[in-house]
Amino acid sequence: MQEFYKELNLDPDIKFFYNRPRSFYVEKALERHQGKLSKAGALLVETGKHTGRSAKDRYIVKSETTENSIWWENNLNPMEPETFDRLKKKVIQYLNSKPEIYITERSVGADPEHNISARLITPRPQHALFSTHLFRDKQREWKDGDFTILHAPGLLIKRDEFSTRSETCVVTCFDTNTTIIVGTFYAGEIKKSMFAAMNYRLPEKRILPMHAGASRRENMESSVFFGLSGTGKTTLSTDEGTFIIGDDEHGLSDEGIFNFEGGCYAKTYKLSHETEPEIWDAIHNFGAMIENVTYDPKTREIDFDDKSITENGRASYPLEFIKELEQSSRGQVPSHIFFLTADAFGVLPPVSKLTKEQAMFYFVLGYTAKLAGTEIGVKEPQATFSPCFGAPFMLRHPSVYAKLLGEYLDKHDINVWLINTGWTGGPYGEGERFPLKVTREIIRSIQKNSVNETQTERDPIFGLDIPMGIDNVDNNMLWPQKTWKDQSAYIPTAQKLAASFHEQMKSFGDFYQENIKGAPTYNG
Repeated sequence: MQEFYKELNLDPDIKFFYNRPRSFYVEKALERHQGKLSKAGALLVETGKHTGRSAKDRYIVKSETTENSIWWENNLNPMEPETFDRLKKKVIQYLNSKPEIYITERSVGADPEHNISARLITPRPQHALFSTHLFRDKQREWKDGDFTILHAPGLLIKRDEFSTRSETCVVTCFDTNTTIIVGTFYAGEIKKSMFAAMNYRLPEKRILPMHAGASRRENMESSVFFGLSGTGKTTLSTDEGTFIIGDDEHGLSDEGIFNFEGGCYAKTYKLSHETEPEIWDAIHNFGAMIENVTYDPKTREIDFDDKSITENGRASYPLEFIKELEQSSRGQVPSHIFFLTADAFGVLPPVSKLTKEQAMFYFVLGYTAKLAGTEIGVKEPQATFSPCFGAPFMLRHPSVYAKLLGEYLDKHDINVWLINTGWTGGPYGEGERFPLKVTREIIRSIQKNSVNETQTERDPIFGLDIPMGIDNVDNNMLWPQKTWKDQSAYIPTAQKLAASFHEQMKSFGDFYQENIKGAPTYNG
């Protein structure tokens, strides 16, 4: 056993499996009755009661390193170093109680200068498989600053023993470069733990970490797609005719874009070959993994329209499963940045071009909407805000990331667009979701640089500049009010949402005042 693992006090009599091929992890999961195979050969698993991230159970060890650099108001709980040490010992005891342990040594970040190595220690083969998808091949030997993830998904801790909110916790210590995941089998916690680490580290190097997808065209021009879950990052960054750089996590430096990950983690609800052929083909491969999606036990065909387990069904797969792929996982400084928002109120235009001030404003605003039925008590659409389009993973204050974005916009003259992938013709329940083909036509036209100089008209409520025309898109669809059956109801709905943007941003004090030119024209 390597010296590092001895120092962790892992029992040397346990069977350790290091860096095995994907087929090995699939076979182990089947052997241990922890998964089944789909007709196409994907590993099907369920994650129990946690079918998504435990957003309120995130902890950072509070020390001289983190006390003044963490954005504690961002639903981040402090943990004392002594408590973390006790928790770590309990997790090692849990791992030592297992007959087999799986260790993968991978890395995060396609830029070798800014890469972090990441080792996962887990008792579950499905999670080892997941790490081979979402983390990249090991690039170098281990050094100070690299991370270890201690994974104890079946361990349920006592709240009073570790001063935690629940029996689940995800804790990161930047003094020891260790993350502990306890009490959840949801694989997304593994990938997001390292995304958070990169989000904390990179700003010190003047690099912007981005919760965004990225792709390039044949002429090598690249695009970045910011957005919260369900707004279309993965779908729009995997369009036919473009080469995907990555679907979720990237860094931006003066040298360009680099993907953090080695694979994709796509939502599967209502997935079809017709609308998303690249994702469909990728997950119909041996070695892919699908979480929390039902299937027919006789035919082994997957039912992507069934949300009886969860609407947050997920599929993970390596980038190599994608046909149109940028092999280097890197791209030029983007020509276009897209902010994706699913506006369930149906009042934002499908596309508008943003000024720098608007880009700064909407970046920190991070608006999308929760739909009725997605959470207990949500009976109508609710505005929700996630600064930088990824607040749960942003460990520093949003102004840190926004200032970096502003610097890159100034230096590289990047076009920024606000794209509404939400509702048209009225709010949720009255209108309909913008057809994907319409959004694709808008994105494609912009990427061809045919909209850069198109004449625009300013919306009087939000102050957004809306293109007067886009090829293959009905002009009426570009103006939300024109699509509403009751056009008189549009104005108060739009004004209410615009006023909520101001209220949300007031909490950022000086930043709000400095970027007030980017705010909606209407302010109650």
